[in-house]
Amino acid sequence: MPQNRHSTTPPKEAKLFRNNRSQAVRIPVEFELPGEKVLISREGDRLVIEPVRKHGLTALLAQWAKEPPLDPEDDLPEIDDTPVKSEDIF
Repeated sequence: MPQNRHSTTPPKEAKLFRNNRSQAVRIPVEFELPGEKVLISREGDRLVIEPVRKHGLTALLAQWAKEPPLDPEDDLPEIDDTPVKSEDIF
């Protein structure tokens, strides 16, 4: 089962091997990650491997926050927004 991102697990030795021209590591079950892809980065002599997370609502809102707001002077189409007429239903 995946570990909580902020929890600390004691280190465990893992086996390195070659897969064609790439080096691979056999990840022990207690370090298993969700999904089919990971992001890998280097911090000094350490490699950091983290799951690629699906983009949810939080990611969408963060992306929108980075975009500039609409300019009120942009040519936006007029919308016919006439009020609905009341009906006697009884």
